[in-house]
Amino acid sequence: MKERFSGTVLRNVEGADTKRPTMGEIGLNHFAPYLMNRVMSRWNANLADELKALDITTAKMRTLAILSITPSVTINELSVFAVTEQSTMSRTLDSLEEQGYIRRQPRSGDMRVRDVTITEEGRAAFEKLWPTMYDSLLQMFHGIEEAEYRAFISVLHRIMHNIRKHDI
Repeated sequence: MKERFSGTVLRNVEGADTKRPTMGEIGLNHFAPYLMNRVMSRWNANLADELKALDITTAKMRTLAILSITPSVTINELSVFAVTEQSTMSRTLDSLEEQGYIRRQPRSGDMRVRDVTITEEGRAAFEKLWPTMYDSLLQMFHGIEEAEYRAFISVLHRIMHNIRKHDI
């Protein structure tokens, strides 16, 4: 794509009359949401090919990743962490439970809440997934220094803070 914009993308906009740059002026190569979408779409597509052989979908991978480092979470929390609709998460959990990878049980003290935990079989499945995930991470950040990676992560955390709807 041809570079067209050399101005400031993040202008302070006060009032409806303030001129904003157009999408055409900025261009897709300078529009961060577009680039983030492309990166994550490629990440998901690359992993999906690898995960298919293990009978694991992207939603299952995300769920197992979260549960591998969290003792117990609710379905709502899993939906937020995995960036998945609650209905999709429920179907994902049904499938993971059928595979023996997770367990759902009512929370003591509040029977309406279901806690989700990973089983030993689920941990073993995630341990098979992890090398693929980590290798994909290394490929994505090839040629990027650790300090740049840490700065990138810091910026992502600030962006998440600016846009988040949940406390988690």
